[in-house]
Amino acid sequence: MTPTSGVSTLPVTGHYRAVTHFSRLRALVPAAVALSLLMAPGVASAQDATPAPCFDTNAPLTVEEQRLDDTLVAGGPAVGPELVRLAGFTPAVEKFTDRLCRTGSARAATQLASTAGGELWRAAVKRAQSTQTTWDAYDDRPLYWARLHLTKALRQWTPRFGLDAATRAALVQAVDRASRGVSDVRFPQEPGVRRIVVTGFDPFQLQGTSVRRGNPAGATALQLDGKVFDTPQGEVVVQAAVLPVLWGGFDEGVVEAVYGTALQAAVKPDAFVTISQGRPGRFDVERWASRWRGGFPDNNDASSVGPVPDAAGWPQPATEFIETTLPYQKMIDAGTGPFPVQLNRSFCEWPVGTPGVGPMSCRSDEPTPGAAAASGGGGDYLSNESMYRANRVRTGLGATGVLGGHLHVPVLTQPVDSAALTDAAFEAQRRDITDQAVALVGVV
Repeated sequence: MTPTSGVSTLPVTGHYRAVTHFSRLRALVPAAVALSLLMAPGVASAQDATPAPCFDTNAPLTVEEQRLDDTLVAGGPAVGPELVRLAGFTPAVEKFTDRLCRTGSARAATQLASTAGGELWRAAVKRAQSTQTTWDAYDDRPLYWARLHLTKALRQWTPRFGLDAATRAALVQAVDRASRGVSDVRFPQEPGVRRIVVTGFDPFQLQGTSVRRGNPAGATALQLDGKVFDTPQGEVVVQAAVLPVLWGGFDEGVVEAVYGTALQAAVKPDAFVTISQGRPGRFDVERWASRWRGGFPDNNDASSVGPVPDAAGWPQPATEFIETTLPYQKMIDAGTGPFPVQLNRSFCEWPVGTPGVGPMSCRSDEPTPGAAAASGGGGDYLSNESMYRANRVRTGLGATGVLGGHLHVPVLTQPVDSAALTDAAFEAQRRDITDQAVALVGVV
């Protein structure tokens, strides 16, 4: 993501099928958890009388959550809630707020947050991969806005019991991560199957009429989660999650929660691919990730400048640059389209001993030994940091045989009419970008 600014060598067309028994196994999980939720202490049954409203509308919200009220034209519908409605997610939001008002303990609230977040993620994946949708299945935006409805509700919730700030923050994180698929990355235990973990990103730069922006990297993650490719070398299983466009979320270790946890599981991945939106009209496989964040504002209008912080509880080798190990030449030669695919070799560094000070040197060869990283090929924003963090924890855990790197997808433009949520050209471009990204993951 740049602010505005044995592997098969055969072409992959994006055709894939579900791992039937694995998908059925995962489908049983939410039903079982939902049953336990209804039986949990402090959660009322559906027959109980509806309680009085349990939300303080004056409680402070994040900048992201405040955008739930943003419209494209005066008097028009708020963009976020309208996209949630069009995708059919409004009942899930209403179900969550109703259950929240009935929840009588912190333990039950924690269970509700994890369950509801996971249900939202699975519903979004199911919708994305369905051919029977009334609203474009490739639209990643409804999941983003539905998630913000859930986190907003938790911030404004006034429970019948004491709730300290730390517990509330933990509830927000639980529903946030579950609704991103972070808690859902696990692979089937089958011999001869290769496994890939993929992450996309939320929409970003949502000020003004740009509140309707989407992110094809997030759409790609939704298309890929729980799918397999049939290749000449056997099945390739993909698990996916969607990362926040938040410096704070990265500081809290969300990237490591995806990739590090996957590496510590009994069934480990064979490859990582972090994906984000990059430059107009082309795909870039980034050669270098750098240990530097440049401060461009995130979705909460927060900035952060300096070396990429450590994530608590994970090995943190202090490497200035990390080089991709993805099979980039095969990705370039695979014959995917319609966009060109290239290896981006660029990076920038500061002179030895002066990180963050003085003129940067930007080149396309090899970093100078001892020099401080200033930016990778993917810049110095969260896309670069997703590649850096994922591969830092990969090398820190000694998983040097696991492939890892970053794919920048082309920039998705907005609908021509500034008052429109979508149009045919917008949907076609998103589908083209997403399908080619899916194909490139298949090449990996």
